[in-house]
Amino acid sequence: MKILDGKATSAALKADIRAEVEAIVAAGGRAPHLAAILVGDNGASVTYVNNKVKSCHEVGFKSSLIKFPESVTEEELLAKITELNADPTIDGFIVQLPLPRHINEQLITESIAPEKDVDGFHPVNMGALALGQGQLVPATPAGIIEMLERYDIPTEGRHAVVVGRSNIVGIPVSLLLSGKYKKGNCTVTICHSKTQNLPEITRQADILVAAIGVPHFITADMVKEGATVIDVGITRVADESKKCGFSIKGDVDYDAVAPKCEYITPVPGGVGPMTIAMLMKNTLTAMKIRQDKK
Repeated sequence: MKILDGKATSAALKADIRAEVEAIVAAGGRAPHLAAILVGDNGASVTYVNNKVKSCHEVGFKSSLIKFPESVTEEELLAKITELNADPTIDGFIVQLPLPRHINEQLITESIAPEKDVDGFHPVNMGALALGQGQLVPATPAGIIEMLERYDIPTEGRHAVVVGRSNIVGIPVSLLLSGKYKKGNCTVTICHSKTQNLPEITRQADILVAAIGVPHFITADMVKEGATVIDVGITRVADESKKCGFSIKGDVDYDAVAPKCEYITPVPGGVGPMTIAMLMKNTLTAMKIRQDKK
């Protein structure tokens, strides 16, 4: 069993990005600029956005953090997005989810200019992904593919099973694995809450991606010997033995499943660090796409 180390892989990717940015600046260009909009004071969202700002500094990007109170109106938020869309100094930006209930998340997502949508959630970018033309790809699925590539895990002709069909992970990772992308050309089965005989299907997987948000849902009897298991889940579970009062659990029962695997991602320290690293890569890509169009 080998661990797919997201911390080490993301650090290597960030080093590559920083080297490219330094070369661009040395040649007279400018560093990429990523902006983030944060609404309210949700603890997880604040931590995540702060980590994004920190990563920008690590790779030599310029970053801007725009904060709104939870009471912000949809009109005010849309006005700021329109402003960022038109700002030539901003290469990409994100609106941190989730948003308050009075704001239509889909409307907000669709209002972001596709060429600046570094989260990759705009219908134009998702459509390009489905057509095999994706450039700005959702960061978590892109991070999974990056790990498969850096660990040289074969995918062509393999059977991948994705448990979960969200637009953030399940659908885009299935498109990447099945498409003519690097580390693609898999035969992909997507499973979800209505799937019957789920263990029978997951046991067929050469590559199993768990992305459902249910702690320890994937048990040893659901995994075949020699599989590669990618755990996207990250859930806080009450744990009185911890100072913070909780432990972080993945969708996979790691201790039971790991001995059966050829490769497996830990939680934390697996897919999570790759998500922010791929957001940095998307921002650099967005800048280059815009410059090529000039």
